[in-house]
Amino acid sequence: MSAERSGGVAAWMERWQVPLYLLAIVVGALLGVGLPRLGGWADAFVNPVLALLIYATFLAVPVARLGVAVRDARFLITLLAVNFVLGPAVAWICTRLVSNDPGLLAGAVLVLVCPCVDYVMVFTGLAGGDRERLLASSPLLMLTQMCLLPLWLWWFVGSDGTESIRLGPFVWAFVWLILLPLSAAWATQWWAARDGRRGQVGAAVMSVAERCMVALMMLTLALVVAAHSGAVAQRWRSLLVLVPVYVGFAVVMVATGLVVGRWIGLPMTSRIAVVFSGVTRNSLVVLPLALSWGDANVGSGNVVVVAVVTQTLVELVMMVVMVRAVPAMMNRRGGAVESGNEV
Repeated sequence: MSAERSGGVAAWMERWQVPLYLLAIVVGALLGVGLPRLGGWADAFVNPVLALLIYATFLAVPVARLGVAVRDARFLITLLAVNFVLGPAVAWICTRLVSNDPGLLAGAVLVLVCPCVDYVMVFTGLAGGDRERLLASSPLLMLTQMCLLPLWLWWFVGSDGTESIRLGPFVWAFVWLILLPLSAAWATQWWAARDGRRGQVGAAVMSVAERCMVALMMLTLALVVAAHSGAVAQRWRSLLVLVPVYVGFAVVMVATGLVVGRWIGLPMTSRIAVVFSGVTRNSLVVLPLALSWGDANVGSGNVVVVAVVTQTLVELVMMVVMVRAVPAMMNRRGGAVESGNEV
C-alpha cells in the first residue's frame, strides 16, 4: 500500500474513530461470548498490544516537553486531589449500592480507587487533552495508589481486604506499560533525529506508528472485551447492580474534574486530562490482585474478578463516548479546545 493511500486510510479511520471503537467493543463482546475459549487467547495478547499502543502514543510526545510537564505543580496537585481525595469519596458513595455483598463490594472498591496509568493517555490525547502532563505524572499516580490502596480497602471492606494486596502487579505494570514503551519511544525519537539513512528509518517508524493509532486502539479494545466478556456474560444477572455504580462514578467524576479544573484555573487541555484521569481506572493492573483475592477470602475470588472486569467493560464504552462528549461540553462552556495535543 502506498504512503498516500495508507495516509488516506488513517485519516478516514481517525475521522470515524468513535464508531470504529464502538464496533471493536461489539466485535470483542460477540467473540468473547460466542467463543468462550477465545478469552484466554485474547487475554495473552492484551498487555503486548497495549504496550505497543502506549509506545505509539509516547512517540508523539517530545522528550523535552516531559520535563516542563512534570514541573507543573498546580496540575499535579489537582490531579492528586481528584484521584485520591475526591475520587475515593465518590467511590464510597457509589458502592453503597453493593455494600451488602462483600465480593461485589471488594471488586468495585479495588478498581474504583486506583487511577489508570496506561490507556488513559491515549483517550486523553484523542479528546485533545494534555497527554504530556498526564504521562509525566504517571509514576506519581502509580506510587501513590500503591501506598494508599491498603488504606482504602481497610476503610471500605475491612481488615480482610488488605490481606490480598501484593506489589508485584503494580511493579510489573510500571515496567511493562510505562518504562519499556517510554524507553523505546525515546530511543526511536533519538534515532529519527540522526542524519542520513538511520534518521530516515526512525522517522518512517514514527510515521507508521502515527497512522496505526486508531487501528491499535481498536485491537486493544477488541482484545480486552473478548478476554473478559464471557465471564461477565455467565453472571450478568448478579452483576447488573454494578452498572449504575460504575456509570454513576464516571458521571460524577466527569463533573468533578470539570468543576475542580475550572476552579483551579487550569488550561482547557489540562482540565480534559484531569477529567479522563479521574474517570479511568487501573483495571488491567488490579485484575491480578482480584485473581488472588480468593486466596485470602475463600469463595469470593471469582466474584471480585468479575466485578473488576465489569468495570472494564463499562468504562471502555464510557471512554469512547467521552472522547467526543467532554470536549463538546467544555466548548459550550467557553472556547474551543486548545490545539496541538491531538493524537
